[in-house]
Amino acid sequence: MRRPGRGLSTEARRGWDDLTALALDLRWAWDHAEDALWGRIEPELWTLTHNAWAVLQTASLTRLHEICTDPDLRARATAMIEARRRYLGRDTWFARAHPDSPLTTVAYFSLEFLLSEALPIYAGGLGNVAGDQLKAASDLGVPVVGVGLLYQQGYFRQAIDEDGAQQALFPYNDPGQLPITP
Repeated sequence: MRRPGRGLSTEARRGWDDLTALALDLRWAWDHAEDALWGRIEPELWTLTHNAWAVLQTASLTRLHEICTDPDLRARATAMIEARRRYLGRDTWFARAHPDSPLTTVAYFSLEFLLSEALPIYAGGLGNVAGDQLKAASDLGVPVVGVGLLYQQGYFRQAIDEDGAQQALFPYNDPGQLPITP
């Protein structure tokens, strides 16, 4: 994980911390309220990848300082952080339906989860179902954590060459560019 540290002012470091929290919260994969924020940081990379973490990791220190001290972007990030706090602290279906539940965490084991194209650890149907179930559990407040595999080489991407033949491309999943933490 990139840590700009002393390369940023104290104010910019606070901004970095806020942006890091937002980029590592995969809720942006299905709640697109933050898309405009990421698009303003690195527009071309955001358009190509829709990976908030890669956008944040790729921005230069100069650009990070600009965005972390820009009043408009700071206000946007602060609003997103507040929205995230409200989302995490809200009264959920699970809390209302099971107020005295001793359940603190349920492990959901799957070989793949389709949460976002930015986290390519899925191939199709199983990943789609597992990802949708995790997203719904999050929105309902069900204490579920997905446990799966972090494939070093994701599933192949198909390209068609000039002769019309399929080419299988196996992209490398660089953990530093994926929106994950150990």
